[in-house]
Amino acid sequence: MKSLGPAWPERAAWGTAPSLRAWQEAALRDYLGRAPRDFLAVATPGAGKTTFALSAAAELLGRRVVDRVIIVAPTEHLKMQWAEAAARAGLPIDPSYSAGKGKISSDYVGVAVTYAGVAVNPLALRIRTERFKTLVILDEVHHAGDALSWGEGVREAFEPAARRLALTGTPFRSDVNPIPFVTYAPGDDGIPRSVADYTYGYTQALADHVVRPVLFLAYSGEMQWRTRAGDEVAARLGEPLTKDMTAHALRTALDPGGSWMPAVLAAADKRLAEVRNHVPDAGGLVIATDQDSARAYAKLLRAITGEAPTVVLSDEKAASKKISEFAADDSRWLVAVRMVSEGVDVPRLSVGVYATTTSTPLFFAQAVGRFVRARTRGEIASVFLPSVPRLLQFAAELEVERDHALGKRVQDEDDIFAAENDLLAQAQAGEGASDELDALPFEALGSEARFDHALYDGATFGSDEEMDFLGIPGLLEPDQMRELLQQRQADNAKAQKGRTTPEPDTVEQVTTHEQLAVLRRELNGLVAAWHHRTGQPHGVTHAALRKECGGPAAAVANADQLRKRIDQLREWAARKTS
Repeated sequence: MKSLGPAWPERAAWGTAPSLRAWQEAALRDYLGRAPRDFLAVATPGAGKTTFALSAAAELLGRRVVDRVIIVAPTEHLKMQWAEAAARAGLPIDPSYSAGKGKISSDYVGVAVTYAGVAVNPLALRIRTERFKTLVILDEVHHAGDALSWGEGVREAFEPAARRLALTGTPFRSDVNPIPFVTYAPGDDGIPRSVADYTYGYTQALADHVVRPVLFLAYSGEMQWRTRAGDEVAARLGEPLTKDMTAHALRTALDPGGSWMPAVLAAADKRLAEVRNHVPDAGGLVIATDQDSARAYAKLLRAITGEAPTVVLSDEKAASKKISEFAADDSRWLVAVRMVSEGVDVPRLSVGVYATTTSTPLFFAQAVGRFVRARTRGEIASVFLPSVPRLLQFAAELEVERDHALGKRVQDEDDIFAAENDLLAQAQAGEGASDELDALPFEALGSEARFDHALYDGATFGSDEEMDFLGIPGLLEPDQMRELLQQRQADNAKAQKGRTTPEPDTVEQVTTHEQLAVLRRELNGLVAAWHHRTGQPHGVTHAALRKECGGPAAAVANADQLRKRIDQLREWAARKTS
């Protein structure tokens, strides 16, 4: 059938093609060589999926394989960002198109729409797709599985497309909704899993210096809150707690009226200041749970820095403009609820504060992905986060790749607040903290922050006395950073082992209870890191340590017994590393 579109010129007329990274060239060769109708590219955030997709589009247009392009993005901001990137590549895309609009200017080679926009009127987009030989680029294609209506809309609208290029940069989660135009194959467990045509993971990108390594700085501390029954509860964030107590402890820590958030924001700003001594335009991002918290954190930052941060709320018409302006200037801080969690390109972000109750692997990977885009070799991103086991697990498993599994929908285990999911989802979507959320059976009474440890390359490092060391911007290569942290750890262990009785004026009065709490916290942190590295359950590791070192359970072990287990676990980790 003869195309109804114009005979577009060769690709050279579209502008200067961008220089491609090795993975982009390899993926493009594979795509053009096999010429499949459907192609799924999975690449870590910051690797350059947009450049790869636009290069593929330019090639297909130049070869007259397709006449038109439709780009589908998750949000209005990303739709504009795609259009701007396409314009730089010489591909004019209309980002103002809406389904049912009909004709567009002949100056455009295609349109950009959102998944929500597709779901509203898939028939109109289907007609447009049928009229021309169309390439459909599905950005962050996992969104097509978020809601049944979105998936059905995407399938109906783009079933006639000549080519479909699906992209994603974040780990999929288990779900019951298959993603349209994605191939599934039974896994070892019999569960159908998505099959990518090309995968470029975080570990590969780190080795290629395409992304920055991330140093996670975990903070714990004492929390106090009041329950619905009027009982006052105190617990330490970072200690083994029940799910409900962990949830309340985290909410207490993130309360703007407590002492935890001001202390963590001050530490993060200190880190940012040191980074800016080397990278003058480095910026920071605070990811908040809801709009009220975002505004409150902005006030705290203004008091700390003397500079008003940029605040981005998703229901503001100027949200996209604010993000673009922040990306282009050299101001210090950006505070957002969800607008900067996925796909948004602000390469100068170097320091982050994860101050949200959202605890799914998908959201965490999206959020951390904002900080990993590399500009110059040697930069390291720093992300401050609460010492919550689930978040620490995500941090330790940053490099893990996950395929989309079709099975039981993941619910409670992916959210800290199972009973509050609906209300929190409304807040994270930009609707702000509702009266219902305020009425939940919880009241924060007070909090204090304490540096817990640093997490780098899946291993745990750090102690209170290393805070100054960890404040160094760390403008090193990933392997240099790893060696430096390991050497620092070894030096501290050697100094501790050779330490004699301190001078009288340097002795600190530390109670036995405090000493045991510190040792148990250190042991639990190391056991958690060992689990992330080996997959061995915590209980099995504790049992192995007891068998190797002797003594009772950690909860009733004495200080010497705890130290022996800590040393033994560090020795195991050193052997595994070597």
